Amino acid sequence: MDAGAFFRHLAETGGINVSVLYDAYDRDRFLHGLWTTTWLSLVAGALSVLIGLAGAAALEARSRMVGAIVRGYVEAFRNTPPLVQLLFFYFAIGGLLPGHAVDGATVPLVSNTGWAIVSFSLFAGAFNVEIFRSGLEAVPAATTEAAEALGYTRVQALRHVGLPLALRVCMPALGNNLVNLVKTTSLAYAIAVPELLYAAAQIWSESMNVRETMTVLLLTYLVLIGLLVWAMERWERALRLPGFSP
Repeated sequence: MDAGAFFRHLAETGGINVSVLYDAYDRDRFLHGLWTTTWLSLVAGALSVLIGLAGAAALEARSRMVGAIVRGYVEAFRNTPPLVQLLFFYFAIGGLLPGHAVDGATVPLVSNTGWAIVSFSLFAGAFNVEIFRSGLEAVPAATTEAAEALGYTRVQALRHVGLPLALRVCMPALGNNLVNLVKTTSLAYAIAVPELLYAAAQIWSESMNVRETMTVLLLTYLVLIGLLVWAMERWERALRLPGFSP
């Protein structure tokens, strides 16, 4: 008896209905949800890191206006719930944008998945700005001063010396923020993005197996986040500089 037949038999005789392990339709929906969650996490994570780097560099520029804009953005996104931000982008901002015609139907300019990426990137990016800012402050001033004494401009010293060293200091906090971002992607369920929670909800509503599907969902998130933590730890070890201790 193969695994699929075993779990089907278990559902029929024991009442333990783990349909994603024997039903091809449910399995395909769950795997599509897993792919969507992974893709959301990767894209939003990468964009949030870029936003964090850009914001921290902007704060280093010492321009009052730029600094005020960055600090306003950080405070706005750190101090409001991510679900409220997601719904604001999808309904308030999305409702102002014109649609475009596709096969005779009007389609929104930005899809629900697109708004999820925008919202989650900006949410995690606000925390990354503070993470990278604190990392830059932890880099000894003498290090960047030495780079400038060797002929680097302030921007070059920041790019080639300050930010690379700050990244090494920030790795634990950055890893925690990216883990939080992966968990936050489940909020995309609220705007019908077909991620893991959305797929699981469809499965248990049709197969009436809430307990089993929720168990599979929980274990899947544990594995997904465990892989991310493992990758971040490997990255942190690879970036470690012997003797560098800010």
